[in-house]
Amino acid sequence: MTADVGHRVRKTSRRMADGREIIYFDDTEPFADRSAVDGRPLGPVAGGSAEMRYDPLTGEWVAIAAYRNDRTFMPPADQDPLAPTSPGGFPTEIAEASYDVVVFENRFPSFSPRAEGEPGAVDGDPLWPVRPAFGRTEVVCFSSASAGSFGSLSVSRARTVIEAWVDRTATLGRIDGVEHVFIFENRGRQIGVTLPHPHGQIYAFPFVPPKVARMLDMARRHRSSTGGNLFRDILDAERRAGTRVVASSEHWTAYVPAAARWPVEVHVAPHRDVADLTALSGLERDDLARLYGDILRRLDRFYEGDDPLPYISGVFQSPTRTDRDLFRLHLQVFSVLRGPGKLKYLAGVESAMASWVSDTTPERTAARLREVA
Repeated sequence: MTADVGHRVRKTSRRMADGREIIYFDDTEPFADRSAVDGRPLGPVAGGSAEMRYDPLTGEWVAIAAYRNDRTFMPPADQDPLAPTSPGGFPTEIAEASYDVVVFENRFPSFSPRAEGEPGAVDGDPLWPVRPAFGRTEVVCFSSASAGSFGSLSVSRARTVIEAWVDRTATLGRIDGVEHVFIFENRGRQIGVTLPHPHGQIYAFPFVPPKVARMLDMARRHRSSTGGNLFRDILDAERRAGTRVVASSEHWTAYVPAAARWPVEVHVAPHRDVADLTALSGLERDDLARLYGDILRRLDRFYEGDDPLPYISGVFQSPTRTDRDLFRLHLQVFSVLRGPGKLKYLAGVESAMASWVSDTTPERTAARLREVA
């Protein structure tokens, strides 16, 4: 299947040797013919045994995917599974000899369309419901380069990645049983990254994940007491105060939240009320590619030194089917580094009680991020 999407990007869907889908998003013209065949002798795709168990103490679902313990971990440079496959070279996940942006189904999924079985209970006890971990997890390769991150992309390539995010949000959100689409990037060994290749991931959840569910609960309470949208009111308040605003453009504002938990934390919000990426105009997508890349590059200059800042970034979107009028699209990025070479370990109260203690002030963090522009 080949289709044209915005920003002069061509989308081409193919199949890998084990049946997984791989999708090419090309922005380099003339567009390459995506006809390479994945000839690897791959076994069956993992995911059939994926399940999720309900925790009655928290009301949350926990995915159980033991096969993920066997996933690729820091392979040699000449065996990068996310690199293009060079003629006569190591056969990778991408059969083509070159690519711009690629999305494919994860071979070691936390949630899988191949999850088998029927709902039941652990040990037959209704206290612990269990269900197949249905859903989909995808890998997004930002570039064919062997190292880097979203922040190292050109504005044009970042825009192509955003177009891929939009496409996947729409496509995955239409799958029966998918309740939420979460797009994220992990960067750095300190975060637990197992591949240095510039890439992110997408999870299509069969439930609304706990953090979003909590946000929705607070947004519902806010609307009941004030009549306003919580996310809009936070953005307006941050822009009025200005002390924690890092950067602003025509369509977006980046700020350090007033109650930031992490040593370095930035939220990026659109000026217009939209539920998810699919609702963004072309100009808003263009602007996001510029501003978000700028913010990520500032993070690398936050501490003195040459080491890239480890971070987790995520695109927070409305659930696919419910509460779309309550939620508001925004991005969050944070780092676990509280100083050069110093990790913020989530010990005692943070890990055990989810009660946070910040090692700095949001105002100081925002000032530093403005300083390193």
